[in-house]
Amino acid sequence: MVLLCLDDRVANAIWLTDEQKAIVVAEISEEAGVKTHHTILSVFTSPRVWLMGAIWFGIEMGSYAIGFWQPTIISQTGVKDAFNVGLLTMVPYILALVSMIVVGRHSDKTRERRWHVIIPSIVAALGFLLCTQARSSTTVAMIGLTLAVVGVVTALPMFWALPTSFLDGAAAAAGIALVNCTGNLGGFFSPTLIGFLKTHTGTLNSGLFLVAGCMMASAMLILAWVPAKLVNR
Repeated sequence: MVLLCLDDRVANAIWLTDEQKAIVVAEISEEAGVKTHHTILSVFTSPRVWLMGAIWFGIEMGSYAIGFWQPTIISQTGVKDAFNVGLLTMVPYILALVSMIVVGRHSDKTRERRWHVIIPSIVAALGFLLCTQARSSTTVAMIGLTLAVVGVVTALPMFWALPTSFLDGAAAAAGIALVNCTGNLGGFFSPTLIGFLKTHTGTLNSGLFLVAGCMMASAMLILAWVPAKLVNR
């Protein structure tokens, strides 16, 4: 389907007018002129690329925590029926869908990228922290999970505006792969560490504190080390 339906050149996009094609080509050329990483070697030797991997790792820690442990958090509040747990699991994702679209459009409109990753990451961290206070309250757990899911799901696509703002050509292919590979280690560490801590403490709280810390760390790394002028486009 990709080969048949996805145009590989702006000039081939029949769904764009000639004027729109000219605008897109001009924007691509302008962006290429300010990108700093153009070779594969520059990717592996760049602290900025490794920084992006660390940021993505923190966000993925939150993503996998939700994917693996959201039903458990709900059921621990007293909801035992699997069908009801499934229904409650849907609610945060419905709100996250709305948030992702609204925040993405606002980011494009304002041409601001950093804070559109930082704020959702902080919201997710606060959601994980609130979950630790739920105890037997399904309402508190759902509020916490909603904040966590909305924050994580919104931060995930917003993040990729950061590395692609300075990666170009072959460096973009290698850089995105490296960042994704490094960050996706969170897919192993998140459920493993939370499960380990749950086994030894008898509660998910310590694992949720860890994940909240990772989300906050990602937000702080962006704020401290990603220049605003790099991604305000």
